[in-house]
Amino acid sequence: MTTIPTLPHPIQFETAAEHLATNIPTATPDATAGQVRAELAQRRFDSAHQIAVLVEHKLVGLVRIEDLLAAPEDVTLSTLMDEDPPTVAPGVDQEVAAWKAVEHGESSVAVVDEQIRFLGLIPPCRMLGVLLSEHDEDVARFGGFIAGAASARGAIEEPLAQRLKHRLPWLAVGLLGALAVASIVGAFEAQLERSILLAFFIPSIVYLADAVGAQTEALLIRGLSVGVIIRRVVWGELLTGLVLGLVMGILIFPLVAWRWGQTDIALVVGVSMLATATTATVVAISLPWAIHRLGYDPAFASGPVATVIVDILSVAIYLAIASAIIT
Repeated sequence: MTTIPTLPHPIQFETAAEHLATNIPTATPDATAGQVRAELAQRRFDSAHQIAVLVEHKLVGLVRIEDLLAAPEDVTLSTLMDEDPPTVAPGVDQEVAAWKAVEHGESSVAVVDEQIRFLGLIPPCRMLGVLLSEHDEDVARFGGFIAGAASARGAIEEPLAQRLKHRLPWLAVGLLGALAVASIVGAFEAQLERSILLAFFIPSIVYLADAVGAQTEALLIRGLSVGVIIRRVVWGELLTGLVLGLVMGILIFPLVAWRWGQTDIALVVGVSMLATATTATVVAISLPWAIHRLGYDPAFASGPVATVIVDILSVAIYLAIASAIIT
């Protein structure tokens, strides 16, 4: 067993270091299963679910206690250990640390410094606490509350003045958006007078664009909460939005042409589905990212703001396409 280095900096809230257990069994790769079992029986540890395999204080692998107990006496830890264990830095967000363990199929995650020196493990009991805490926080966020169960309860029980303070600003943004949409529709009054059928599809265009954007936005916010790098999913989501719009446009074109007998209107609606779904995806990607970069929680503001922006753009795109196709 070796001595584990101490953290050089104070522990920060909601990071991997906060859940660190340092009294962990350690051994070298050439130690045998029998030797390690004998040493384990003589000491008490904070957690003995995994044995850290170290070379000059640097982590080279982890051995599960189940594998150690079942191994023959003379088997060395180098043959039992996971050579690519999940590791995180002390300052990594606690939820990222928990997901690292889940992705690797391990019950614990090792915390190491910049030189890969082993600092300790986040054991299973603390990992479960992290996942439960983050689950409560995510549920509170998706419910429109401040993150955390206590804050969510406070938001439910707060007085009228506080309720208005928290909700009116976003409703004001929506009101401005409604005025902008009305102005856009008014600018295309002549086209709508020539074909009143165009007005029938405005709610459908807006709704489907919002739906596509909401799906992308939920995925992006969830990814941000677990440390996913946005650029890894941008092209995939953009392609998804494009294909969704294309499929919806192809599906709705024959239905509109058959039901109302106007292929030009059907073409406007089909092309608009493609354009607005793609635009909504771009907004849903860029807005949470921008809010996150500014240091704010994207779950609070991006939903209402994105809806207003997508609504305005969808109506403008739809009527612009109508103006270009219908002469």
